[in-house]
Order: sequence, then C-alpha cells, then structure tokens
Amino acid sequence: MEQEIEEVLDKIRPALQADGGDVELVDVENGIVSVRLTGACVGCPLASVTLKHGIERLLKNEIPEVEEVKSV
Repeated sequence: MEQEIEEVLDKIRPALQADGGDVELVDVENGIVSVRLTGACVGCPLASVTLKHGIERLLKNEIPEVEEVKSV
C-alpha cells in the first residue's frame, strides 16, 4: 500500500512544490497514513486545510483502505 500512497502523493506534490512546500510519507499503519509537511507548509495557516481537504481526500478517494491522514 505504501507504493500506492506514494503514487497518489506524487499527484499532489507539484501543487505543494509550486508554493515552496512538499509532503513526505512517514508511516502507514492500520489505515492511518502519517505524513510530514515540509518547506513553506511548515507553519502555514492553511496546512491543516491542505492536509485534510487535499491530501486526505485524495488518498481516501483513490485508496479505500486509507481511513485517516495525520501530520507528524
């Protein structure tokens, strides 16, 4: 499943990088995906929106086994 998650993250990564940020996959356990937002995403007031309404929504839509995405 990690490879599938990386492929989905690669779809959203260009948008994050265009704003000076990025996302790294940290861990996957029992349907919970842990990611680390980096670059300009760190401390950005919209990072939680990006995480839940961008990354989590996309992962859940494309990989039904994903239950939640959290930032570490």
